Amino acid sequence: MGRYTEAKCRLCRRAGEKLFIKGPRCITEKCSFSKRPTPPGSAVPKRAKLSNYALQLREKQKVKRMYGMLEKQFKRFFNLAHKARGVTGRVLIQFLERRLDNIVYRTLFAFSRNHARQIVQHGFVFINGKRVDIPSYIVKEGETIVIKAKDTLKTEFKGNIEINSKERSVPNWIQVDNDNLQAKVLRLPEKEDLVIPVNEQLIVELYSK
Repeated sequence: MGRYTEAKCRLCRRAGEKLFIKGPRCITEKCSFSKRPTPPGSAVPKRAKLSNYALQLREKQKVKRMYGMLEKQFKRFFNLAHKARGVTGRVLIQFLERRLDNIVYRTLFAFSRNHARQIVQHGFVFINGKRVDIPSYIVKEGETIVIKAKDTLKTEFKGNIEINSKERSVPNWIQVDNDNLQAKVLRLPEKEDLVIPVNEQLIVELYSK
């Protein structure tokens, strides 16, 4: 699968807000957005009133970049949400939040979603006893996630939890056992559980054109 390989801090500057793409760096004085919150480019244009299409596109790009996805995969998730029962925007958020790499990030096992994606792809994650190395796997309600690794790596994961817990917390739709590196999805996530506010209706309107 293709991936974004250019400077990630530019994505936050383009979105006009922190997307916490680079983990702990985003909350330090090294954060590029904190130093220069203007859009990337040598010449910064005067901000004009955005059209409805521009607002819709900007929201879609923000969410897509926040979860570390390219256009083709993001569109696939939207199509899945559109075909599922329920309100499309709400279901889309639930699908994105239930991505395996996102849950590994939300449980504080990883510093960022990119870091979580590496943990999954390296085969450390088991769901209901079965190894799953697909970051985009959609975890179901009631499924249990376990990190299995050698003792030295387990110590490293627990260190990640200790560091991450100083800046963020586990959402209440996930139950975590830090000692055993286990997590369980208790219920479906809601929009209110998001750290960064998202207007999912704008994304639905964009793809419905």
